[in-house]
Order: sequence, then C-alpha cells, then structure tokens
Amino acid sequence: MENENKKVAICHGGLFIFTGLMVFVFSFFGGKSYEAILRNVIVSLIISGTVIFMLKDAQVRGNEGFSYDNGEHKMRFILFYLGMIALSCAFSLVPNQLWPYMALFVILSLFSNAEIGIVSGLGFVIISVLLEENSDYGCFFMYVIAGVLAIVLFRELKEDTTIGMKVSISLMMQAVLLLAFDVLFQNRTLSIKLIIIPIINLMLNLIILMAFLNMFGLYVIRKSNDNYMEINDTEFPLLARLRDTNKDEYFRAIHTGYLAERIALGLGFNDRAVKNCSYYHRIGSLEGKNNWVDVESIYLNNNFPKEAVALLKEYIENPKGAEKSKECLCVAISETVVATIMYMVKKDKDVKIDYDQMIDKIFDKKEADGELKNYNITYREYDQMRKILKKEKLYYDFLR
Repeated sequence: MENENKKVAICHGGLFIFTGLMVFVFSFFGGKSYEAILRNVIVSLIISGTVIFMLKDAQVRGNEGFSYDNGEHKMRFILFYLGMIALSCAFSLVPNQLWPYMALFVILSLFSNAEIGIVSGLGFVIISVLLEENSDYGCFFMYVIAGVLAIVLFRELKEDTTIGMKVSISLMMQAVLLLAFDVLFQNRTLSIKLIIIPIINLMLNLIILMAFLNMFGLYVIRKSNDNYMEINDTEFPLLARLRDTNKDEYFRAIHTGYLAERIALGLGFNDRAVKNCSYYHRIGSLEGKNNWVDVESIYLNNNFPKEAVALLKEYIENPKGAEKSKECLCVAISETVVATIMYMVKKDKDVKIDYDQMIDKIFDKKEADGELKNYNITYREYDQMRKILKKEKLYYDFLR
C-alpha cells in the first residue's frame, strides 16, 4: 500500500509538470505573446494543482472518495488525464465545433467521481479555449454546460441501468447548444451547411460515449456484480469455514440473508449488499474478533466490493446517534426475527409460534425504543418491511 501511494504521488507530480510543459509548448509554437504564454501556463498549473488536491482528498476519504472501484485503480484516471492534456492542447488546432467534450466529461467523472470530473473537464475546456487562435467565451459556456449535464445523467450506472434516454438527452442538449452557439453567439444565419459540423460533433460524441460505456459496463460494473455472485455463494470459502466451525452462526447468517434480501428486493434497496452484509457481519467469530478494526482486513483480502465493505462497516461499528441506511435496517430486523425464532425453537422444539404477533412485537419495540430516529427510512417503508416478513411464514419452518 505504501509503495502504491508513493507511485501515485510521483504520478501526481509528473502530471503537474507535464500539464505546464504541454501548454507552454503549444502556446510557444502557436505564436502566443509572452504575456499569453505566461497566463496559459499559470492557469494550466492552477487547474492541474486543483485536480491533484481533489484526488488526494478523495484518497484520504478511502472508498467513499471515489466512484465505483476507482479508489483501487487510481492510475486509470491519471493515464486518461495525461492523454486529455495532449488532446485539450491539440483541440486548439481544429474548429471548436468539433470538440467532443461532452463524452470526455463523462469518462473523466466515471474514472474518478462527479466533482473531479466536472473540475478537470472544465479545466481542459479552458486550456483549449486559451490556446485557440480566436478564443470565445460562448464556446466555453457551451461545452461546460453540456458536459456537466452529461455527468449528472451518467453518475449512477448499474448493470440494469438503461442508457438510451440518458444518451438521447445528452446529445439533444449538445445539439441545442451547438446551434445556439453558431446562431446567437457568432451571429451566423441558420442553414443546412451550418449544421454539418454539429452533426459530426454529435456523431463523435455518440461513438466515444457508446464505446466507453460498453467497456466500462463490462470491465467495471459487471466485474462488481461477478464479485457479488462469488462471495454471496453459500459455498464461498469464508462461509464454508463458518459452516464447518459453527453451524448455528452459519444458519443464522443464511436465514438472515434470505429475509433481508426479500425485503431489499421488495423495496428496491441494494439487495446484493444487504445479502452480503447478512452473511458476513459476524464472520469475525471465526477468529474471535468483533471490532471493525480487527475484521476489515478479512473483507479487503477477499475483494469485497466497496459498497459491501461500507455497509458492513456501518453495521458492525454501529456508532451511536449516526444516521444509518435503509439497507442496514433490513439486516438488523431480519437478524432479530431469525435470532428470536431460533431461540424459541432451541428452548422448546415443539413450540407453536404466532409469527404475525412475534413480528409485530419486534417492530413495535424498535419503534418504541426510538431506534428508527437514526435510520434514513420512511414509515411507509418500515410498514412494508413488516408486511414482507409476515408473508414469509412458510419459510420460518426451515428455522426449526
């Protein structure tokens, strides 16, 4: 980890120097005045310095600092950023209506996070405009607005996300801004000839966007789902060890996972992370460990997805007074129901349980104790949880 941090720090320094050097070279050979060269270099260094600061801040925040698995693959953003420095300088040599910044904004954000994507994308547009022979504030306005909108639309991508509408809205906004830029800012007459270059721009954005989203979905989003499929398998080595070591803990985890997943699916929560948390939040019992500091390495060493690790941390640490997620409540209530039934059956194998009454008591007690105050959940969702659990009466017989 320490070697990786040193490598990233060296790359940050190289990124800072490369940015100033590239802008200086293009400014000098572009025939800019000494004042303009100095301005361009200073602006580019400020931009790169800001982005580096944001990257370091995201790194300090750990898994929460980056989107998807970018915290584990920091070099992908740095390499793309280096390529973007060269591209932003080269764009100054072609008509500004051809710049495919809308798609590039999306790539920058998906390789880091939305905030870094916006700031870095904005910086690259500034560099292109400053290096352009006839710079125009209207061009800057057009690409920044289109890029920010695209980032907002594509910031939450999952395996089942439909991107057709998102792509259509992004391209429509880009088309409107391109035409507005030509007609309003440059005072040109609208004609067939005028829309040829904007059409080429839209095609470039579409090709880049679709190619990147397909690769991103395959190698990043799909990979996370594959990880869940592997670790949420009851034959996964960790669960197999738990089964061989402590059958009560194993069956408690499996039954909790089933119920929590049913609730999550019924209410549209993150069912994969919920199931994962149900299975593994007591896995520390294998080594007699219960604190987060002691068990975190177990999850990291087994390549748990970052959102799964975040939920496990929230559930295990359970800081008093801190806001807790809906997914966390799914696991807590399901575990309480399973533990209650297992306790009653262990005490008397022939006990007759009124499951509706038992579930009502559990829910009413949590409400009376004020536990709901810390959960980010509505009363309607809480009531739906109760109803979903009451529908699982046939399943509860498996706990005997």
